[in-house]
Amino acid sequence: MNHFKLVFSASIIISSCMFSQTTVNRNVAVTLPLVTLMDIEPTGTITLSFSAPGEAGNPIASPAANTTKWINYTSAIALGGLTRKITASINILIPGVDIKVHTATASGSGAGTLGTPSAQITLNTTSQTIISGIGGAFTGNGINNGHRLTISLSANTYSNLSAKTNTPVVITYTITE
Repeated sequence: MNHFKLVFSASIIISSCMFSQTTVNRNVAVTLPLVTLMDIEPTGTITLSFSAPGEAGNPIASPAANTTKWINYTSAIALGGLTRKITASINILIPGVDIKVHTATASGSGAGTLGTPSAQITLNTTSQTIISGIGGAFTGNGINNGHRLTISLSANTYSNLSAKTNTPVVITYTITE
């Protein structure tokens, strides 16, 4: 009989331990680096060529606008930090020709405080803002993510036009605060 009481007493002790609770606090160090990344997708060169008119007295024909390029970016800013912007410029001016860029509203798989595109601008050798107000955000990667770029050419002053073949023009995009 004493053996039975001992087992019963042990069961009660185990049972009361199962309902106890302990809380422990630990500090966790969290680091989120500042991130500023941007690229143009897909890689590669765009070729835009004017066409000669088929009839005397008609103007040269501007090429169809190119809409194959997308700006992708990732941005993590400091708490209370400034927003970022993306600017564009070209390395040379071609006399008589305007090179224009229009940036669409962001689309795709991104999230956060995505930037606001500016109106269409005529590029020159001075950087101009094409997207502003970028906060903590990412656009998604690759084509169909981020901001679609529309790049177009037009003649501006016919008296300044001169024949050119495969003149390389570099468009430089920069993300800054």
